[in-house]
This record gives sequence, structure tokens and C-alpha cells, in this order.
Amino acid sequence: MFTIHDVFEKNPRMMREVYCDTLLDLAIGNEDIVALDADLVSSSGMKPFFQRFPDRAFNCGVAEANMIGVAAGLSAMGKVPFAHTFGCFASRRVCDQIMISAAYAKQNVRIVGSDPGVTAAYNGGTHMPFEDMGVLRSIPEITLIEPADNVILEDIIRQLASLYGVFYIRMARKNAVSIYQEGSNFHIGRGNTLVDGTDVTIFASGIMVYEALKAASILQTDDISARIVDMFTWKPIDSELVDNCARITGAFVTAENHNIIGGLGSAIAEASAKIRPVPIEMVGVKDRFGQVGTEDFLREEYELTAADIVAAAKRAIERKG
Repeated sequence: MFTIHDVFEKNPRMMREVYCDTLLDLAIGNEDIVALDADLVSSSGMKPFFQRFPDRAFNCGVAEANMIGVAAGLSAMGKVPFAHTFGCFASRRVCDQIMISAAYAKQNVRIVGSDPGVTAAYNGGTHMPFEDMGVLRSIPEITLIEPADNVILEDIIRQLASLYGVFYIRMARKNAVSIYQEGSNFHIGRGNTLVDGTDVTIFASGIMVYEALKAASILQTDDISARIVDMFTWKPIDSELVDNCARITGAFVTAENHNIIGGLGSAIAEASAKIRPVPIEMVGVKDRFGQVGTEDFLREEYELTAADIVAAAKRAIERKG
């Protein structure tokens, strides 16, 4: 069960702090939990873990592929590894190691890719993954998750400590807007309906959940009832919820901080096409590379704003007619 806030504000705690603090707490009670990083211990906020558990923390250096191999090896020895690097390196650079050493070998590995999409900001195009989820989505049996705020991130990390498989968590490092109230819990593989609506469903994840909520308020002033779903699990996609939303609203918008090719929009479209096809408009990066800039500038540049979602919703509703 989950509850959302009435007022949405940025949380003073960074998501990387929540990641580290949660792993620390879990590691106290579970000596099999280990952490790996690729020369980004400071950037990931993992210094406290490395200081508290030096024998269970491994800085693999700028050798991300090797890090995934080490994580798979630790899994084979019964450990529960969490391996972090920037999202671009946690997907493109290590795809073969995730595919073969982790997934094909049936190992128990969690990969955390930080700074997804425009949240990479000044790190620029080389470090701005618009394709990480798309790169990994075709790997069999992998689970792909993008938490929107600190509350869902902590709950997911706690769940992953006792689950088995290969998981990729796409996580912003810094301050996220608080969507969920403390004490909420979540079901991996099930989307969260945040707002009921009858005219159009907006599926979003990560930083786009807040933009979708803002869009719903704007649409309401035009007497358009928008249903908002936080589809935080991209794979496996919640096909049952997709079908239910198609039946109720008959039109979809997807909103993602990712390339619309191979991402959340593609996953929703695939699910809808198999069950109950409806008009779909996709808000996301239109097959472009990243660039240097502030996050606010990049959101405007790549059309990742509430206004873009509003326009897409109106197009989807018009197509429904």
C-alpha cells in the first residue's frame, strides 16, 4: 500500500544518501551484502559503507565490465552484490557481462545506474544515458526499475536484499521531489495509480512522475480527467494495469527521461498492442544524443516538461475520437 503527498516538494536528502544508508542498515543484519563501485565512491555517496565494511566493499576502478564480472563471482559464492556506476557505464559498457556473466549464468546481481538522462546535466552527452533501459530491456529475465523518490527507492533496495535475479535500478543521485509518504510499500512489477481519471492515462517514471502530476492539474482546468500511473517497473511491465487503463480511458501518454525508442513508451505500446490497442503519444527524447546544460534547460530542450505532457494528452484524446 502507498500514499502520496498533497504537496510535492524536493526532499533535502539526496537519493544517493538513501541508497547508502539503506544498504548500511541491511548490511548490519546480513553479512552477505556487498557493495561494488567503479571509482565513484564519493559520487555515489557510498563512503560511509566503505568505511564501515571495508572487507565487504570493493572499488573496482574505471573497469566497469570487470566490476560486473566480480559481482557475478561474488554471487556465485553466495554473496548479495550491489554494483554501482553511472547509468551510461552500467548499461552500454557492461551489456555483455550483464548478459552472460550475470543473467545467462543465473546469478544474483543488482546493478545501480545513476544520473539517468538529463539528470547527468553538466557531465554532458557522453555521460547522459537516454538508452540504458532500452539497451538492457532485451536481456532475458532481467528486472528494470526506476524509482521516483526516496521512499520508493528505499523500499525497493530493501526488497532486493532478499530477492534473487538480475536487477537494474535507474536512480537519480541528487534531490528528488517527494511523491510518496513514509511507510509506503511497493510491489515490483506492478504500477502505482496515483490519480484516477477517465479521459487519458499518463504512464510515467522517475523524474517524469512529478511532471505528469503537474500535467494532470493543468488538464483538469480544461475539464480533462487524466489518470496518472507511476510505472516504476519497466520490465516486467504491468500488462494487467495497461489493459485496465486502456479499458477505462482509451488513450495513453507515456513520459520518460529516456529515448522513446526501446524505452517505457515502447514497453507500454507493446503491451497495449497485444491486449487492447489505443492511441499512444510518447513524451521522451526523440532519438537524440545528450549535451551539457542545466537540468532545467535540458528538460525544455528535450521536451520533458508538464506542458509537453499536456499537449501529448490532448493529441491522444483527439485521436481517440
